[in-house]
Amino acid sequence: MNGQNRSSIKIGQRVQIVLKKDQRSGALTEGVISRILTKSSHHPHGIKVMLADGQVGRVKEILEEA
Repeated sequence: MNGQNRSSIKIGQRVQIVLKKDQRSGALTEGVISRILTKSSHHPHGIKVMLADGQVGRVKEILEEA
């Protein structure tokens, strides 16, 4: 499942995000959502979230439901 719709993203979900520094390479980082940072209901590049370890990026794939 992709991470473009805010309604499908919940705190506590395990996701793969792309960090700002990895946008060119597309390298993904896996983690658990601690905060949802994007206010709009949809974003074409993915909803911006903060992981439990403090890293911030846009959701590319949702791995499991919370």
